[in-house]
Amino acid sequence: MLSLEHVRGFVAVAEEGSFRRAAERLRMTQPPLSRQIQKLERDIGAQLLDRTQRQVVLTPAGAVFLAEAQRLLALAEAAPATARLVAAGHTGIVRIGFTATAGFGFLGPFLNRISQALPEVRLVLGEAVSAVQFDELSSGKLDLGLCRPPFDRAEFEGVPVHRDPLLLAVPDGHRLPAGRPVTVRELAGERFLVYALGPARYFADLMTRVLSGVSHDVGDRVTQVHTMLALVAAGRGVALVPETVAHLHPEGVRFLALADVRERAELYAVWRGRPANPALRRVVDLLETVDVPATGRHD
Repeated sequence: MLSLEHVRGFVAVAEEGSFRRAAERLRMTQPPLSRQIQKLERDIGAQLLDRTQRQVVLTPAGAVFLAEAQRLLALAEAAPATARLVAAGHTGIVRIGFTATAGFGFLGPFLNRISQALPEVRLVLGEAVSAVQFDELSSGKLDLGLCRPPFDRAEFEGVPVHRDPLLLAVPDGHRLPAGRPVTVRELAGERFLVYALGPARYFADLMTRVLSGVSHDVGDRVTQVHTMLALVAAGRGVALVPETVAHLHPEGVRFLALADVRERAELYAVWRGRPANPALRRVVDLLETVDVPATGRHD
C-alpha cells in the first residue's frame, strides 16, 4: 500500500531536482524526506532516483512512475470536491427508462432541461415497456421511469408529467374527411388495430373504454405504436394513438382529432420512495419545469 505522503515527497523531489528544494517546498527537513523516498522505492521494488552530490535524476522507472504519481495526486486532491458535488446532487449518474411513446414527446425536452440545469449529471437511457421499467426500478437497475399507470404506490412515488389527447390514425384516402374532428359514433364498423394485452395493457384498456358501445372489427394486435402506424399506412386498419406520435410524420397516415373523447394517455415519472441518489432528487425537482411542444399535426 503506497502512502500518499511518500508519493507527494517523491513528486516534489522529481520536480525540484533537489532534496533541499523539495524539503523547503514541503516545509520539512531533508533526512525524513530521504527516508520517505527510500521506503517508497522498497515498496515499489525499483530505484526511482539516481542521487549524486549535485543533482537528483530520475531513473527510467522513476520517469514512468512520476507521470502516474502526478495523476494519482491530482485525483486525490479532486476527490473531496467531487464527493461534495455528488452529495449535493450536482454530479453523478441517473438511469432513466422510457416507453417508446414517451420518446416521441416528453423525453427530449426533459433531457434537455436536465442537461441545462445539471450539466455534470450523466444520463443513462433505456427504452422499455412500463412493466419492465417497474421491475428494473424495484431491482435498482433504473433510478427513474417514464411510464404508464397504474403502479404500486406503496413502493413507488410518481407524478404525472404529460397528458396526451388521443388521435385517430387513418390511411391516406380513408373515407373519414379531413378538416374536422370525428365523433366516436362515426367509427362504427371500422377495423381497428389493437394493442397487445400484456406489454401494452395500458393502451389496450384505454382503447376499450373509448370504443365501448361502438361496434367495430378487431384487426392485428401489436405492442409498439410505430408498428401500428406502419400497419395503418399499409391499409390494415385504423388506430387510436397518443398525439405525440404525430411527431413521426409517417408517410401514408393522416391523424384526425376526436370530437367527443375526453380520455387522455397519461405519462408518469416514477421512482422508488425516498431516493438515495442525490442527483435523482434534483432531476425529480425539474419535472414540472418541462414544456412539451404541441405537434400541430392533425386535422
